[in-house]
Amino acid sequence: MRKTGFIVAALIANMVWTGSSSVWAAEEQYKIDPAHSFVTFSIAHLGYSLLQGRFNKIEGTFTLESDQTTGAAIQITVQTDSIDSNHAERDKHLRSKDFLDVDKFPSAVFKSSRMVEKDGKSTVEGELTLHGVTRPVTFEARTIGAGPDPWGGFRRGYTGSLHIKRADYGIRYNLGQAAEEMDLGLYIEGIRQ
Repeated sequence: MRKTGFIVAALIANMVWTGSSSVWAAEEQYKIDPAHSFVTFSIAHLGYSLLQGRFNKIEGTFTLESDQTTGAAIQITVQTDSIDSNHAERDKHLRSKDFLDVDKFPSAVFKSSRMVEKDGKSTVEGELTLHGVTRPVTFEARTIGAGPDPWGGFRRGYTGSLHIKRADYGIRYNLGQAAEEMDLGLYIEGIRQ
């Protein structure tokens, strides 16, 4: 009986140490730091250059397991009226019914359904809700870094990019063929809770 108990305890300790079972892996909860996180966009302008911009209001959370290979999740919410392309009149137009229709759709949300991290790179699957339309998306992300901050906290950062078609989300204002697709950039820094 005593020998059996010792063997069971040793097996459990081994599972915890090696991370071989997600049941025993500790979760880490992070809150996205909005002052150091960004969602950017890039879209062709007349086929001659790229218009760059960002959304200034972002919030969300992400969760990791201690082995950082399974069980991770992220949710990001962006306030669409915070769009900033460095041109006030253009931003007014982008907020209108021609594009984001921010009065009707005040936020865009990404929520992961599966996130697998290995060797600092992640494959993220989930749903993007934009302009009232929800569609499945998959993109690659990578770890920028992780460690203590000067204020006694612990931070972790990621970057990733997502390529979408505007029409898939009901945004069909004619900007020419070169602007039918666009890139979204994610720069996420989280503070462990």
